Amino acid sequence: MCKAGLETARILNNIARLPPTESGFPTEVSFPMIQEGRTKRLILRPLEMADAPQIQREFPHWEIVRYLLNRVPWPYPPDGALQYCREIDLPQIERGEAWNWTLRLAAEPEGVIGLISLVKGEEDNRGFWLGLPWQGQGLMNEACAWANDYWFETLRFPVLRVAKAAANAASRRISEKQGMRLVGAAEKDYVSGRLPSEIWEITAEEWRAWKATSSELP
Repeated sequence: MCKAGLETARILNNIARLPPTESGFPTEVSFPMIQEGRTKRLILRPLEMADAPQIQREFPHWEIVRYLLNRVPWPYPPDGALQYCREIDLPQIERGEAWNWTLRLAAEPEGVIGLISLVKGEEDNRGFWLGLPWQGQGLMNEACAWANDYWFETLRFPVLRVAKAAANAASRRISEKQGMRLVGAAEKDYVSGRLPSEIWEITAEEWRAWKATSSELP
């Protein structure tokens, strides 16, 4: 087994030994420190295993998953959020490959309403979803602006790229508003099928210039 495989096996072993709650979800896993974030209306809290039940409740809706890559299982299984946290996101965090936050309203910080992720890579460094009751209120604009700033000013990466279905107009509007440029096109397999896809990009210098003139910072 390769080094990464051994590391993942160790993490999953540790998770498996945690005592489950009544819902079957372990309550706590310790991972490297990731900074909590705040915007005008949101708290971005680092992902934990204890978040899985709330993710399971809010995430599996067609309107949320249709423009996500087809590695998301659909129909979504009853333990889909648990598998996602345990087998994908938390091991990536442990390896220093990803930074993931749950989104919570500052006025109701106990409730998970969405998720945003930053991931190392050449083509797709940011992903997110937001629960249906909270869409259309500009909340994801705030979350993305905070995450972009974390990518450039805390993690110190030189460029941020995001891939998205061309039909995902809401996601495209966020990229346009926040100074990103369309730099590539292809086709990708999404939950809803094979669709035209776009790659958007912004450099650290462009992000800082956007910040200096924008009134939309959280």
